[in-house]
Amino acid sequence: MNDGKLEAQYDATAELKWAKKWKEDKVFHSEIDKAKPRFSIVIPPPNVTGSLHIGHALDLSLQDAVVRYKKMNGFNVCWVPGTDHAGIATQNVVERALLQQGIRRQDLGREAFLEKVWEWKELYGNTILDQITRLGCGVDWDRLRFTMDPMCARAVRRAFKELFDRGLIYKGHYMINWCPRCGTAISDLEVTYEEEDSYLWFIRYPFEDQKGFMVVATTRPETMLGDTAIAVHPEDERYKNVVGKNVILPLVGRKIPVIADESVDPEFGTGAVKVTPAHDPTDFAIGQRHNLEPIQVIGLDGSMTEEAGIFSGMDRFDARKQIVQALEEQGYLEKVEPYKHAVGHCQRCHTVVEPMLSDQWFVKLTAMADEAKRVVETAEVQIIPERWIKVYQDWMDNIRDWCISRQIWWGHRIPVYTCEECGYVFASEEETVEQCPKCGGPVKQENDVLDTWFSSSLWPFEVFGWPEETEDLKYYYPTSLLITGYDILFFWVARMIFMATTLTEQIPFKEVFLHGLVLDEHGQKMSKSKGNTV
Repeated sequence: MNDGKLEAQYDATAELKWAKKWKEDKVFHSEIDKAKPRFSIVIPPPNVTGSLHIGHALDLSLQDAVVRYKKMNGFNVCWVPGTDHAGIATQNVVERALLQQGIRRQDLGREAFLEKVWEWKELYGNTILDQITRLGCGVDWDRLRFTMDPMCARAVRRAFKELFDRGLIYKGHYMINWCPRCGTAISDLEVTYEEEDSYLWFIRYPFEDQKGFMVVATTRPETMLGDTAIAVHPEDERYKNVVGKNVILPLVGRKIPVIADESVDPEFGTGAVKVTPAHDPTDFAIGQRHNLEPIQVIGLDGSMTEEAGIFSGMDRFDARKQIVQALEEQGYLEKVEPYKHAVGHCQRCHTVVEPMLSDQWFVKLTAMADEAKRVVETAEVQIIPERWIKVYQDWMDNIRDWCISRQIWWGHRIPVYTCEECGYVFASEEETVEQCPKCGGPVKQENDVLDTWFSSSLWPFEVFGWPEETEDLKYYYPTSLLITGYDILFFWVARMIFMATTLTEQIPFKEVFLHGLVLDEHGQKMSKSKGNTV
């Protein structure tokens, strides 16, 4: 040491030396000790999509500092480590790796593909655990968990069945966000919106009596083939005389009505909008109010369906160009104006999301929001920094039900069964079900899997043995503190509060500390899926 400065040397062998000794001596192992004040904390389980980056190092270092401080102050500290199976994200990276070998998951089939994903999980899951070890984190390795291990799988099935039996999980035919690339529904929170330079196309819809036409502006001319009405605001003087009349849908020749609906913005475009119930959430709601049948013209793979006529089979964006050209050639295109608007993309693969009507499973968050809001308002759960409380409460005030079904293979398969003889539909917490509990007939399980956030939303109590009333659960739960990035306040923190207050009638943790994110040179969050990590 010279002039009070530490030499710029570091012996990396010290990491494994001390980590090995701590494990052997069980320095950070915790057992129930009611003579000491307790402090329990769970690690935000890293996704097994790849190795950790410095954003994870920040998160782990903050937790480690608190854990060591509490331990030095005489607390009985329990820090639970673990990893997350990460559903869509992991399936995507494994698919990309297989494609480099010229293999598609469909060629392998479900079981063989899942074997490949488990191999990936073992490789990168172990890498992550090694990184946590080398960081010197004071976790209790005897309590290591994985969101698809038998204990967590049991908790997932129990949670689903309980919510299902209480009417808090339901299947519905609703408008969802569909990713054509991932081939699955995704939640609202998994859609990122980006401002894009596009156009407003102004299209003429002739009146049925051939006396003039209405002009409608749209950013998505490819969906016009599924139009079932033109809507105007009921107080818009420009259109009061045409409500109730019919117009002819260009290129298709189908007769559709002009209707009045208060959701229409008179300031947008011409004040008259096309209504396509199968491909827009607002239009779907209008269709529900006016009994309009949805016509699906874009399929699950992003190509045009048979309902699109001569454009059938085209990619949706290629069809857009062809439809605009046909409108212009036939005199239906009045004008085109530049227009900047937000376009939704899949957070995982960046594909433009398609609003789609589909049968999906939902959690009724609207019925669970009051209690989740109350525990934060009363500071039973303290959110730090406090500025995030308002953000949390605003989200609760505008909550929508959570689409939890995913049309992928990697994850917890939805534990719902349908009897092939009597049609009885039921949920079960058993690992395998072969017979209908009503008639004894054969049953068929749902093919879809659960959103990865469903299993991780149970994390604070499933790691201690829930649904069993274990001694660990009684002692360590609710946990004392959660430390995580602010970016998953809604994805994870809020959903843990929903699940904990509903399933355990307790809060999941007493305090939440939301820290900032490590960004790359472009100001973007570091993410393994983006490939911008260090």
